[in-house]
Amino acid sequence: MSKLSISRLGKELYTGEKSFDFVGRRMLWYAVSAVVLVAVVLGVWLQGINLGIDFTGGTRYTVTVAQADQELADDLRTAVGETDVEAADGATVRTAGGKSIVIETKAISDNSEADDSIMEAITTTADVAEDDVSRTGIGPSWGQRVASKAALALGIFLVGVVLFIWIYFREWKMSVAAVVALLHDVVITVGVYAIIGFEVTPATVTGFLTILGYSLYDTVVVFDKVKENTRNLSQKKQTYASAANLAINQTLVRSVNTSIIGLLPVVAILYVSAVQLGTSSLKDISLVLFVGMAVGTYSSIFIATPLLVHLKSKEKDIVDADKRAAARMKEADKYAAVPVFDEGMPVAADEEPDELRESESGSEDLHEAGVARGTSPNTSPTGRGRNVPNQQRSVSDSGAAGRPQPKRESRSKRK
Repeated sequence: MSKLSISRLGKELYTGEKSFDFVGRRMLWYAVSAVVLVAVVLGVWLQGINLGIDFTGGTRYTVTVAQADQELADDLRTAVGETDVEAADGATVRTAGGKSIVIETKAISDNSEADDSIMEAITTTADVAEDDVSRTGIGPSWGQRVASKAALALGIFLVGVVLFIWIYFREWKMSVAAVVALLHDVVITVGVYAIIGFEVTPATVTGFLTILGYSLYDTVVVFDKVKENTRNLSQKKQTYASAANLAINQTLVRSVNTSIIGLLPVVAILYVSAVQLGTSSLKDISLVLFVGMAVGTYSSIFIATPLLVHLKSKEKDIVDADKRAAARMKEADKYAAVPVFDEGMPVAADEEPDELRESESGSEDLHEAGVARGTSPNTSPTGRGRNVPNQQRSVSDSGAAGRPQPKRESRSKRK
């Protein structure tokens, strides 16, 4: 689609010449979201969330090498997995900078036989000394603190969102709609993480907090346009639903363009971190950003505003405004129903109206009275109304038909 056509589409959507019925089809959007939510909840229930060692506890080995690349990381993953240590099954290996590789396993006791086996596999594969391998034990208590702090931050954020929207828009139902859309985005993002199986790390928590602000930003922009369109609604011919739907269409191009621009770099980071770098903290944060931004755009268009209209549909002011708008739309010119001739209408030549036959039969009398043949009496409506005035008497001979009529002569012939 060319730039000109996109610009034309944006103008038509803004002026209302072209409109997509988002609000009127809200039950369809509710059904789609319900199906997706059920799917992601089942995914979380069946597969669970793959928590990293920062939340479950474990052991982290950091290997310092001359050149850290993905090939060496893959070799270390294979070597550690081939040991007889059960805790090393499913170990995650990632590069950290250009000279370090990080290996994370389940909790392993220090100076144990299992620890010695893993250290031997690392030093042999990476061709480094034991002094180049640092070992760190991470307890689950630290992860629990991270989770509790994240939950506290989420709670504070939601309370702040409710208060801000309530104060700014002076409408608590907008706060409810925005929070519902926000929770909708978070649940879907968590479900996608569970279904794909990506590891949840502190970087993932950071991404979650980031998408909360992004989703809310898009919703507030649409709500601001709804507030503008519904101001002085009693003096307009629009219903609240149509004004809100117009607001979505007016901000649609902007929302889509902003989302695409925001998603492009995130997609690039996700590809590089997942395909080129393998396991990386960038992969964790880029996935949550990608899913959250895409779902946030969807919810601001298909969930937040339609839900707001649904919540306000029973308010007395909105019901009265809808009734007034419906009544105004029904108002029309009372003469608009008068039939008019249209090209293509059937004409019955053998069924002439009585009025036409009477006018033709009286044409001879009119001719004798001095009316030229081919003309008809002036029966067109006169005055300011549209009703034909009643005829006072029939047309008769005035007695002046035989008189000589004055004629125009030149000045020289005048006496």
